[in-house]
Amino acid sequence: MSAGSPRTADRRDTALRWLWIGGGLVVVVAVIVAGVIAQQSTGTPTAQPSAGAGSSSEPAFDLARRIEGDPLAMGGVDAPVVIVEYADFRCPFCALFARETLPTIIDEYVDTGLVRIEWRDMPVFGEESIIAAIAGRAAAQQGLFWEYVDAIYADSPERAHPDLSRERLIAYAEQVGIPDIPAFTAALDDPALREAIAADQQEGYSIGVTGTPTFLVNDSPLVGAQPIEAVRATIEQELQEAG
Repeated sequence: MSAGSPRTADRRDTALRWLWIGGGLVVVVAVIVAGVIAQQSTGTPTAQPSAGAGSSSEPAFDLARRIEGDPLAMGGVDAPVVIVEYADFRCPFCALFARETLPTIIDEYVDTGLVRIEWRDMPVFGEESIIAAIAGRAAAQQGLFWEYVDAIYADSPERAHPDLSRERLIAYAEQVGIPDIPAFTAALDDPALREAIAADQQEGYSIGVTGTPTFLVNDSPLVGAQPIEAVRATIEQELQEAG
């Protein structure tokens, strides 16, 4: 989507179209977003469709939580644009985005108060992905979530899924300076964290997310490790609409 592309009514219709690009595979999934998305175990409010600015026939889907002090988010709660990212710690394309695109977004938009980024766990590569997501939340409990994400993604291979064993996850915690390693290790077996991750994943499935990374820039979908030009164009479009 370019900065000058016309905005169609279909984009905000109840049937959302997601384009998943990965390894040369293109899948178009049409889904109906209906009902109320299950409330997260963190106590976050449920997401519901709200009326669009221009017409009641064009609902906007707002999945932003905007929780003050949320350790899985960065940027102000009142930022005009919220990027919701569905990601997997073992996803090489998530790692590519984190290394090559995210720093520019933070510099140009998050640090200037225009964009907030909210992480959603979407562990699609098996049990190791789930355990890694739990480890991420264990790091978040000690205020080092984004540092933990960066450490894992910095080591991620370009095309393969990294081995994220329990021992390696603890080693990353030590690397980023988690102050209480015994508490971090104990949290890896916390069923409440596993349930919170499952709730994030169910939220993603409910809107048609089938791969990672997938983003909602306000209500504009972006799928795959998009280059900064594509993300910037979508952000600018949403900023313009937000006034």
